Amino acid sequence: MYKLVVPCLVLCLSSLSYAADISNGKALSAQCSACHGKDGLSRDPETPNLAGLSSLYIEKALVDYKKGVRQDRRMSLMAQGLSKSQIKDLAAWYSSFEVTVKVPEI
Repeated sequence: MYKLVVPCLVLCLSSLSYAADISNGKALSAQCSACHGKDGLSRDPETPNLAGLSSLYIEKALVDYKKGVRQDRRMSLMAQGLSKSQIKDLAAWYSSFEVTVKVPEI
């Protein structure tokens, strides 16, 4: 039993240090708004909307830009300056938006 409890406690306590700060993500998003639009809704057809995307998707994309796995002249530069916690905060902010879809009437 002890062998099961200790790893579970370690896992739970370690996840606390990685909790995202949505309010910090909101503050950080100011630098993103020039391209991705206010509140993550882009007006540029070449720039994706971020609002409502999965936090895992956003985190992976930013990490990939930072590592050079994914390439974009603007995003590669922007991601270089982000720490792991800042990436998590941004992902938490944008994923917290609820996006609704209206089915067209045909």
